[in-house]
Amino acid sequence: METAPVTTAVVTGGHSYDVINFRRLFSGLDGIDAHVQHMDDFATSSDEVRDSYDAVVFYHMLMDGPRDKGLPGYAGKPKTVLEHLGETKQGVFVLHHALLAYPRWHVWDEIVGMDDRSFGAHAGKSLHVEIADTTHPITRDLSNWDMLDETYTMAEPASDNDVLLTVKHPQSMEAIAWSREYKNSRVFCFQSGHDNQTWADAGFQEILRRGILWCGGRL
Repeated sequence: METAPVTTAVVTGGHSYDVINFRRLFSGLDGIDAHVQHMDDFATSSDEVRDSYDAVVFYHMLMDGPRDKGLPGYAGKPKTVLEHLGETKQGVFVLHHALLAYPRWHVWDEIVGMDDRSFGAHAGKSLHVEIADTTHPITRDLSNWDMLDETYTMAEPASDNDVLLTVKHPQSMEAIAWSREYKNSRVFCFQSGHDNQTWADAGFQEILRRGILWCGGRL
């Protein structure tokens, strides 16, 4: 019996990106049924529609803390929507600059598993990615690989995270991928994913695919 794909909302906003290649990336992931949308669209969807996704990938970089009041109707109630995360088993995937979103909002700190999210950004770095946990479903049986990407100099994730991937680079945090639990949700955080030079990398694509499958309860 064929397994149904993982229905996935991919939420953007607050940061420009290569729309064509980004959509091509997600449409090419085996086992993933991805729906790319702006935060406004996600926040104005009905509760039934939002909860129907198996996983939500956040690729936004909205810096002001989310609020419900004083917004135009098309923006919905993003604070309420984001505070609902973890109330179901819907998985949460925090990708690249979404790690930096809402820097002064404690809820996002708790979701990503970091107390201090101040950062520096460094584009076009050559990275040797090492598998830190060979037993986790996302990284099991994978090998180290090299890729180009933008990096962040940030504090390391808290000790209650399971670090899956690391790099040793003077302009990057050491842990670049980790998993955790937030309330009822599986959470996967992945520093990588700046642009198409990274999106086209086979190693990145496999981590992205497996991360979504794991968040959605399929691995």
